[in-house]
Amino acid sequence: MNSVSSRRSFLSAAAAIGAAAMLPSSNRSVLAATAPSSAPAWAGYTGTVVIDTLGSPGGAIDDDSNQLSARDLDDVRKSGLTALNLTVNADGIGSYARNFEGAIGEIAYWNAQIAAHSDALMQVRRAADIAEAKRSGRLGLIYGFQDAAPFGESLDRLDTFWNLGVRIYQLTYNKRNLVGDGCLEPANAGISAFGRKLVEKLNERKALVDLAHAGERTTLDAAAASKAPIAISHTGCSAINPNPRNKTDNELKQVADKGGYVGIYLMPFLRGKGQPMAADLIAHLEHAIDVCGEDHVGIGTDGSISPIAVTPEFKKKFADEIADRRKRGISAPGEDPNVYTFIPDLNRADRFDRIAELLAARKHPDACIAKILGGNFARLLNDVWGA
Repeated sequence: MNSVSSRRSFLSAAAAIGAAAMLPSSNRSVLAATAPSSAPAWAGYTGTVVIDTLGSPGGAIDDDSNQLSARDLDDVRKSGLTALNLTVNADGIGSYARNFEGAIGEIAYWNAQIAAHSDALMQVRRAADIAEAKRSGRLGLIYGFQDAAPFGESLDRLDTFWNLGVRIYQLTYNKRNLVGDGCLEPANAGISAFGRKLVEKLNERKALVDLAHAGERTTLDAAAASKAPIAISHTGCSAINPNPRNKTDNELKQVADKGGYVGIYLMPFLRGKGQPMAADLIAHLEHAIDVCGEDHVGIGTDGSISPIAVTPEFKKKFADEIADRRKRGISAPGEDPNVYTFIPDLNRADRFDRIAELLAARKHPDACIAKILGGNFARLLNDVWGA
């Protein structure tokens, strides 16, 4: 839901010490029992490539510096993540204002963070970099857009973005842009002629097309137009909760049938009402596996690595952000100031390990779990980007 830059400033007031503050004191032992341990809960975790297909380092900063803190970096290490898809066009999401300049600024910010913390972070520009991130124990940052708005009316900007390391391109956010309709557009008009040219250029460049936040017709049109496999980096299943941010079985199947990928998020839209929990995530993952097959499903949290503390300051800033999104017309149904954009019983840095443990308890084979955690997305990157 949130853009990276707004998430950085939004979370800066919340010291990320866990979610105990959101429960009565009598229930805090429940969350304490899920605290990260030194040994992985799932035996195969340490040796598995783990990729969050929409996420961000950070969340533990408790000042206004907007720099990654020692706590943030400690959580990166605790997470066990190999790589993540990092949004770098954040300033302009939902509008055209300052999109190009905002994207350049975000890229510069993350380049500086990588330079300052080269022992913990690295940029991913090619498929082989995923293996290097795993070997070196660093978090690989894959730069991506959550809107095509930074292009403006110039497809030639792809050369600039590609040279700066942007490798994943989401076509729309929730609203309509020059490429096509987002998922909140009632007209559901599909992809434009300009959008088809963009897909063609992205295919030629071997960039990954992302259809998260796209409207149903835009999703189906782009899936048909693309000559390469595509991704829906972070979504849910409409068959479980018919929310505009979730995808129908037809959309999921069309993407999977082209060799693509579907990432399930940890967002309020997993459930029609109330705060989603880990069981809701597992239900969506299992439905996606049933529709797409185990080779095409993974996890795109749409959140920050560090756990979140629900303090009074957090609650106010969260409510203010929801109000701002509603004012700008980019708030999806289900966004509620009392329903947070994380899953309480997965509110921990090593949440992917816990998800693996839950899948194992549901009798999913180890090989399938490894695919869900990151193997499927790593395969997709290799297929699209080339060796």
